[in-house]
Amino acid sequence: MQKSICMLLATAISSTLALVGCTPAKPPVGNTAEADSKSSAPRIYVTNEVSGDLTVIDSDTRKVIATVPLGKRPRGIHPSPDHKFLYVALSGSPIAGPEVDESTLPPPDKSADGIGVFDVAQNKLVRVIPGGSDPENFDLSIDGKQLFISNEDTSSVSIVDVASGRVLKTIKVGAQPEGVRTSPDGRRVFVTSEEDGAIAVLDPAAGRIVSTFKVGHRPRSIAFTPDGSRAYINAENDGGVVLVDTIRDKMIKAIPLGKPGVIKPMCVLLSPDATRLYVSTGRGQQVFTVDTATNAVVGSVTVGKRPWGIALAPDGKTLYTANGPSNDISVVDLATNTVVGTIRAGAGPWGLVVLPR
Repeated sequence: MQKSICMLLATAISSTLALVGCTPAKPPVGNTAEADSKSSAPRIYVTNEVSGDLTVIDSDTRKVIATVPLGKRPRGIHPSPDHKFLYVALSGSPIAGPEVDESTLPPPDKSADGIGVFDVAQNKLVRVIPGGSDPENFDLSIDGKQLFISNEDTSSVSIVDVASGRVLKTIKVGAQPEGVRTSPDGRRVFVTSEEDGAIAVLDPAAGRIVSTFKVGHRPRSIAFTPDGSRAYINAENDGGVVLVDTIRDKMIKAIPLGKPGVIKPMCVLLSPDATRLYVSTGRGQQVFTVDTATNAVVGSVTVGKRPWGIALAPDGKTLYTANGPSNDISVVDLATNTVVGTIRAGAGPWGLVVLPR
């Protein structure tokens, strides 16, 4: 499934800790005003990891029309196939960046772990279902009946039945799983292992891992081509992305974007026609564009600080980036590859979804 989101995305970073002391301007809380509810423009939904809420934005006016409390550390976000609900990964594990000594952190609040279910029409969180331990990101089955969830602290992936809210099975995968993506035909689910630099391939029908193969260093995000025969996967510590043959489960080639350690690819997202791949780069503060016919970089644009999650407008003409330390969203006109607006969000924006009205 190639949705207009990418969420995806990663354990919180040390610079995010500084956000705790920041108080962004407070937009409206709760349901939108009547005038806004009549707008036909697509809405942008942003998970804010530090402030624990969801920012709702009118894409036409670029105004925040609601802020909805969700719970602790909302990160991965995906819509149901009918767009009536948004599912959000919530975690009670404390924020810890790469340089943080985790032994100094408070114990995790496991009661806060789960998958929040947000009703789009009501504009509110209606329930929280189990999601395994420390859920960070996930994807849905093609019919929307199951969730496949990465559980970072237990190196596992959980299969959850949405209707009953039950964890059907938990399966061991590589260390530090994060990115999860269902193939276009729904028959396989890819799960990234940051620590192992590998992909675990889940057969959801059989409920088992059927293949594991190496990719670049610290993979976090996956984008399948429409026919499912190829996939692009970020390689954060390599400063690039990799192209994968998903029939043979092997890496085809590495595509460099910039200097490793400076350019740190995070999220990968294909255009609706799959002719362009967009890649956010964290500390690099840029979004790169790759021509998928040549697999060459054709442009980049500087956005906010540490862009993580990215999403496309339904018409594919505008790209939005979640800039964690900036506490904002950049609006990129893809025709000119320029930032045409900035929208204030909550503290530590992480993931994005854009839904038509």
